[in-house]
Amino acid sequence: MESEAKRLKLTGDFENQQGLAAGDNTRTLSEFLEWCEMMGVKLNTKVYITTKGTVANYGMMARETLAAGETVFSIPRLALLSQHTTSISSLINKNQTSLKSDSGWVPLLLSLLHEYRKGDSCWRSYFSLWPDLGATDHPMFWPKDERVRLLQGTGVPEVIEKDLANIHLEYSAIVLPFMRLHPNIFDPKIHTLELYKKLVAFVMAYSFQESTEEDDEQPSLPVMVPVADLLNHVSKHNAQLEFTSMCLRMVTTQCIAKGQEVFNTYGQMANWQLIHMYGFVEPYPGNINETADIQMMTMRKVALQGAKTEQEHQLVVEKWDFLCQLELVNEEGAFVIGLQGVLTVEELVATLKVLCMSADEFREYKKNDGWQEDTEDKDDMVLSNETIQKLQKSWKDFLHSSIVLTLQAYSSDLAADQCLIDDPVAYSKLSHREQQALQVRYGQKKILQQLLELTS
Repeated sequence: MESEAKRLKLTGDFENQQGLAAGDNTRTLSEFLEWCEMMGVKLNTKVYITTKGTVANYGMMARETLAAGETVFSIPRLALLSQHTTSISSLINKNQTSLKSDSGWVPLLLSLLHEYRKGDSCWRSYFSLWPDLGATDHPMFWPKDERVRLLQGTGVPEVIEKDLANIHLEYSAIVLPFMRLHPNIFDPKIHTLELYKKLVAFVMAYSFQESTEEDDEQPSLPVMVPVADLLNHVSKHNAQLEFTSMCLRMVTTQCIAKGQEVFNTYGQMANWQLIHMYGFVEPYPGNINETADIQMMTMRKVALQGAKTEQEHQLVVEKWDFLCQLELVNEEGAFVIGLQGVLTVEELVATLKVLCMSADEFREYKKNDGWQEDTEDKDDMVLSNETIQKLQKSWKDFLHSSIVLTLQAYSSDLAADQCLIDDPVAYSKLSHREQQALQVRYGQKKILQQLLELTS
């Protein structure tokens, strides 16, 4: 049975039970917990916040065993920091139209810009537990040449370049003009692009979004959730955040023994997504959600390389355009491969089928818009590690060539990365960034190598 969440126990209780490690700022944590109590946050007495024994920074540990389905803490919606709870909420709400952007994050980021630099902000105690924004080691803040050198082939450098371009555009086109219209609240010399960029990275890493089933076209906006954002993530998590109309609740998904850390989940994230959004990875083989991508344009390139005549070349172009019309492929898309097989099955099956067709087969297929045959067996489509070996030879050969081309995009081969992973001394000599990037590359290459062997 789910236990009732209890009121917060303050720092004295934590100190007595070794809840604070040496070096913890007990005053800071005490003030934060007092602020939480004032905001109506309820914390189960079986857990405590600490930096001692956690995988990174602050985290939450079990003082007593927690049963599955037990509430760890609950947070009223008024304790969430968003565009609706900031002290400038009326100003932001009044200017919603001018603050629209592709990301949808501008209202929250303006709220954070204001509150973070406001000395008497009611959120000051919450900010006090934030990690130092200046010490953020998100790849966004790595020198570009280092980012490319360490993460080439993983897809991360390209995504970050887009992020940076969008941040600059958003700040210069929307945020800066808005701040200049309200000089009594904002000062571009204080609320700088650099601070804005750091807050973007922080929102990426620490905010939460409530999934909405009512309108899939309209993504939910991020909000900052005190206490919940202190929990660390692992793919094999033991708790998850639940949204209700009145509050948010962190609930255990399994029994958590005394002395164990309470882990939340940020979703089914591969290591490239974790390092891109959160600035950390799960060392191999810990991430059960690891994936590798084969860029869709790589398959187009393989098909064009196999075209020996101008007529064959034109046929490949025609096939690809047809797949684009069916919205199965696009220039920036990728086929996603997981540990147990292909995750983007429909897209990959259709692409292999079309690109491996003869000219006559394609004409007939195109005449039927590609639907009649495919809808009959769509429900039976599976590309697991077992079924991939049973694919027809032309499909396997095509997929094999695409994997070879994908592996060539990395700056190092699997054998070199394997040597570093297997050698604790050599691994320990790598910088933190080098270790993180190595884990991203290695996990992807292991999946691709497995697929390469299955298609041989």
